Amino acid sequence: MRDHETVPYKIAPLSDKERIERAEAFRDRLKQRRSCRYFGDDPVPRAVIEAAIEAAGTAPNGANHQPWHFAVIESAEKKRAIREAAEAEERRFYGADGDDPKASEEWLGALRDLGTDEDKPFLETAPYLIVVFAQRKGGIEEDGKTQNYYVSESVGIACGMLIATLNEAGLATLTHTPSPMGFLREACERPDWEKPLMIVVVGHPADNATVPARALEKKPLSQISSWL
Repeated sequence: MRDHETVPYKIAPLSDKERIERAEAFRDRLKQRRSCRYFGDDPVPRAVIEAAIEAAGTAPNGANHQPWHFAVIESAEKKRAIREAAEAEERRFYGADGDDPKASEEWLGALRDLGTDEDKPFLETAPYLIVVFAQRKGGIEEDGKTQNYYVSESVGIACGMLIATLNEAGLATLTHTPSPMGFLREACERPDWEKPLMIVVVGHPADNATVPARALEKKPLSQISSWL
C-alpha cells in the first residue's frame, strides 16, 4: 500500500538488441579507463566537472539523505598545500622519512609492480582535485544532527558514477587515499561531521603518460560473477 506521495517512473523502451549494444558499448569505453599518475596542466571546462558531480548526486543512497559532498579544488595554492600534506603522510606510509614504514612488507610488495611511491606531483599538476566527503550526519537539510544511513555504501556508489562520467567525457582520473586524511577537512573547510573519503584527481594525461603493465590484468567474467 502506498501511503506516501509518488510520481510516475518510466524508461524509454528499447529492444533487447539495443540494450545489449548499449551495455557492451559502455563496457568497452569503461575498459579504456586507467588510473593515471601523469597529468598535464591543460584546462578542463568547469561545466564537465559540474555535470559529473550532478551525475554522482543521482546515485542510490540510504533513505535518500544523499550523504556526500564534493569539494572541487582548482586553486594552485590549495593544491600545493594538499600535496605537501599528502606527501608527508605518504613518506610515513612508505618509510621514506627514515622510520619504519607504516605499511606492512606484504602491502608494499603488492604495490611494487604498480610503481607507486611517496611523490605525488599529480596533486599539483592536474587542473582539478575533487575531494569526496562522506556525511555521517545531516540528512537532506545538512543540519549536522540527523542520522545518515549506509553512508560508505552510498558514497562509494556515487564515486563510481563520478569516475564513470568523467571517463565518458574523455578525462583521466586517479583515486588517491592518503592515510590519515583529516588534513583534507581543514583544507576544504568542511565540518567535523564529514569524513574525507578520497581525492579524485581529474585532467588530461600528460603526453608521455604511462600506466603499469600490471594494471591491465583484469579478472575474467567467469571469476568475478556467478549465476545461481
